Formats: sequence, structure tokens, C-alpha cells
Amino acid sequence: MTNFKEENFRALDALEEKLGYHFRDGSLLEMALTHSSYNKEKNTRHQDNERLEFLGDALLDAIVGEELFRRLPQGTEGRLTKTRALVVCERSLAAVAAACDLGDYLYLGHGEELAGGRQKPSILADALEAVIGAMFLDAGYDAARAFVLRSFAQLLKKAEAGQLFSDYKSEVQELMQKLDRHAELIYSIEREEGPAHDKTFYVSLSCRQELLGRGSVKSKKEAEQNAARAAIETLKRRKEIDVL
Repeated sequence: MTNFKEENFRALDALEEKLGYHFRDGSLLEMALTHSSYNKEKNTRHQDNERLEFLGDALLDAIVGEELFRRLPQGTEGRLTKTRALVVCERSLAAVAAACDLGDYLYLGHGEELAGGRQKPSILADALEAVIGAMFLDAGYDAARAFVLRSFAQLLKKAEAGQLFSDYKSEVQELMQKLDRHAELIYSIEREEGPAHDKTFYVSLSCRQELLGRGSVKSKKEAEQNAARAAIETLKRRKEIDVL
């Protein structure tokens, strides 16, 4: 990735200031910011950020997991797992990305740009994970860890105090297991609507072939959360779970 215009390099300098990290290899940051739509529409040879996102996702789980292990010495495996899921969920990642204006620096295709891609939680979350992966490749685990702990400081503090927002998927899983220890929740994509750059996903949640809830939104992950929330409301109406 060597043919980005000079003004893009200057813009990335500003982003590095906001990230609190300066890359030795600037091409890694460029790759982390390159959405797949940019490559498809520009027909370039630039690599997109999907592989870096994969790497960053694994690093984020490890870093946050280690930190929660230290902060919650009495936490059970179940609590640690649920709390980590809250810290690294799409909503949390998108909020951290927005705090450093990451969306302003993304390389997007024209269609994704028009569809509001710079504000989409799924794109912001993926880009943040890619940036974390890029930092790891640029300077190692300690550099990535320092960025995560600094950027997620408030979320980790709230997690330690049990003050994070609900993860409906984890909540409905726990609640269903109180009813049926062997209950298996199945999330299914019923259909997708819209062009590739602006799809709406329709997801259903069922258990033992019984429909519990549906959700629809631009992100698969958020659609699953909406379906889980609908399922909780269904169970509340049936008064099947007295803890609600």
C-alpha cells in the first residue's frame, strides 16, 4: 500500500495523535482503515482490514480477559466470560472508535460512504479491532495491550463495578438455562434485504423449534441482540422467569 496520496499521510498523523500511538510502518494503519468496499469499488490492489480484524479480535479477548482476571479476583468463570463479552461487544468497540473519530479516517467505497458507513457500529468496531491487530504487528503485544487498557479504561472500570449495559444474548442464555439446563438457543438469518453495502438482516431466535423472538438491523450481531431482547420480553409476558 504505497500509492495513497500525501494528504492521506498527513491525515493519518492526526489520527495517530488521537490514538496515542505512532506507527513505525504506516502501511499497517492504512490497511487497518481500509474497508472491503474500498477495494471492490476502486479495483485497487490494497488489502482490506479483514485479516487484521481477525487478529485484533483475538488480541482484544486476551487483553481484556487478563485484565478482568486481575480486577475480579473473586469472579467465577461464568462472570468473567459474561463481563468480557460486555466489554468487547460491538456497541463498546464502536463507542471507543467514535471517541477517537476513527470513522473520519476510514477508506470506504462510494456506496458505503453514501450509506453512512462512517457511523455504522459494525464497521467502526471492525476497524478498531483491525487497528489493534496492526499495533501488534507494528510493535508487539505490549503496545497493543497499552492501547487497549488506555482506550477501554472507563469500560473496564464500569465492568469492575458491574455497571455495564446488558448483553441480551448472554442474559437470555442464562435465563433459558434456568428453565431447561440443556436448552440450545439457535439464531437464524431469515432473510437479508438491500444492496450489499447497506443490507438489513432479519434474525430469529428459537429453542426446541419454538420461535422466541425476532430482530432486524444493519448488523448481524446487533440483529441477534435485538432477537434476544425480544425473546426476554416474550418470556416475561409468559411469566416463565420470575427473576425478571
